[in-house]
Amino acid sequence: MALPASVKIVEVGPRDGLQNESRLVSPGAKIALIDGLAATGLRTVESGAFVSPKWVPQMAGTAEVLAGIRARPGVSYPVLVPNMKGFEGALASGAKEIAVFGAASESFSQKNINCSIAESLERFAPVLEAALAHDIKVRGYVSCVLGCPYQGDVPVSEVVRVSKALADMGCYEVSLGDTIGVGTPVKARAMAAAVADAIGLDKTAIHFHDTYGQALANILACLEIGISTLDSAVAGLGGCPYAKGASGNVASEDVVYMLNGMGIETGVNLDLLAAVGRVISEALDRPPASKVALALAAKLAEVS
Repeated sequence: MALPASVKIVEVGPRDGLQNESRLVSPGAKIALIDGLAATGLRTVESGAFVSPKWVPQMAGTAEVLAGIRARPGVSYPVLVPNMKGFEGALASGAKEIAVFGAASESFSQKNINCSIAESLERFAPVLEAALAHDIKVRGYVSCVLGCPYQGDVPVSEVVRVSKALADMGCYEVSLGDTIGVGTPVKARAMAAAVADAIGLDKTAIHFHDTYGQALANILACLEIGISTLDSAVAGLGGCPYAKGASGNVASEDVVYMLNGMGIETGVNLDLLAAVGRVISEALDRPPASKVALALAAKLAEVS
């Protein structure tokens, strides 16, 4: 199959990235980050989560963030909700898109959200029903699609089963997350192809972490079967809580650079994106976890 002519990048730095950063970021800095990302040409910027700040301190103030961003026409600002209480918070804050987060690993589901996969799906059902009744789009996430920190290998059949359940409930798209970044290209492609066969290519998205340095290769392998939606985080925000010191989400700058070199349209200005990444990295007091961002910064230093 031919490579897609264009790719939609779902920027997850302000939520999935920041929630795994130990240094807390103020609502004002989050607002500046989200506004900056939207100004690069990104059309989807995940903007927070309505979860308990007791469990995820970094996501405190999501309502304030949504109220403070300068919403751009044509840009979506989804938020994660774990249950009906979270949905009610998102609804009250005027969210137009939400996301629900499930797992393909029974062990991960129990340890991460304190319920079985079946129970998590039951919990999502009223959320989907309420969201769709309010004309709010819902995206589904499936974690541990290529491995679990507790049980090891995860059967592809389980990834397909959970993905299809979310699609059948009404999720317009399902993002397949390699939560611990252990996937390699052939396995990633086979897994994504199996899900796409079950729910359709247009509903299948990919979300790779770069713990073992395989994320870009995995993305390319999935592009080759026609997948055209992928998640990434500016500056490679986040880490892997299951592998101390390991990198987290694949960096948006690295993804855009690769796609530019392949002639695949993203609509994203790489220089602006790298600048946004530098600002949030400074706020976190660490360098960007993006090789492209570091290379661009070095070129800037030479010029100046």
